[in-house]
Amino acid sequence: MGSITNEQLTKPLFALLTETFDKTAGAYLDRDTSLLNTLDTLNAARASKPTIPGGTTIAGHVFHVRFYLRVINDYMEGKWYENLDWKESWTLSTVTDAEWEELRRNVRGDYAALMKRLGEIGDWSDEKRLGGAMAIIAHTAFHLGAIRQMTKLVALR
Repeated sequence: MGSITNEQLTKPLFALLTETFDKTAGAYLDRDTSLLNTLDTLNAARASKPTIPGGTTIAGHVFHVRFYLRVINDYMEGKWYENLDWKESWTLSTVTDAEWEELRRNVRGDYAALMKRLGEIGDWSDEKRLGGAMAIIAHTAFHLGAIRQMTKLVALR
């Protein structure tokens, strides 16, 4: 079985991460529909509005994505949480204008730190690193889809 170089692996991996979070290139998202683009179109009131009474909010999804991003980043570096409280990642539901701005800024910063850290990896043979990077794409893309649908629903309410 042949092997691939780090560049052959990281070029499409980083392209998908970039598309998911920051700038669409047409691999799987429509123009200007990345996570950060989408969040920049929303204010705190819309981000805090549940789609159904008692349901989750866009702010809740974003808080959860940020939680996951930090946890999986640690996992890729070999840190494992014995008693990780996933319910904690869903504790936020409403935000003020200042909190929404801070949450968006923090997601942007965590994404930038992740890309910097991934760019420094010279050996991708560690399953945790590769699997973690792939998991971030899949997990964030799932929540991005939910957020994009929720933006349509909260606009109607």
